[in-house]
Amino acid sequence: MKDLGTKISTLWIVVMFTMVFADIVGMMMPGVLQAMSAGQVGVPVTQGVLLVFAILLQIPIAMIFLSRILKPRANRWANTLAAVVTTAFVIGGGSPYLHYYFFETVQIACMALIVWSAWAQRGSEAAVERPLDRHARPEALAAQLSSHGIEPTATR
Repeated sequence: MKDLGTKISTLWIVVMFTMVFADIVGMMMPGVLQAMSAGQVGVPVTQGVLLVFAILLQIPIAMIFLSRILKPRANRWANTLAAVVTTAFVIGGGSPYLHYYFFETVQIACMALIVWSAWAQRGSEAAVERPLDRHARPEALAAQLSSHGIEPTATR
């Protein structure tokens, strides 16, 4: 994938689906659905708690779209903040079961890759923002083209 927004967006899709399936698989454990129906999920289930969960779960969903439309600088910071908050939620809201550790590892690896990808692109975006000097000498123009990822060819 050459387009960074598409790559990061796809990673957020993986995070989102992994979160959903971690919950689905967790509900397959004996007694979990009954405990949830009785409001026993580790904390008292209130409207406020459900709203916080909804907001935290919305972050990866929003980042799927935002990763594709934000400008590079905003994209870097939004993805970093979203990954940090979501990672804290994944670790803090986890359960001590092997299946959850697996899902948690996948989610954290994806979010680490999101942050790394967003910041690794930083150097090349500066080159793209600099316009070419069309009046430069051929050697200087070739260097400018190379800095933009374009390999100049010799013509006669």
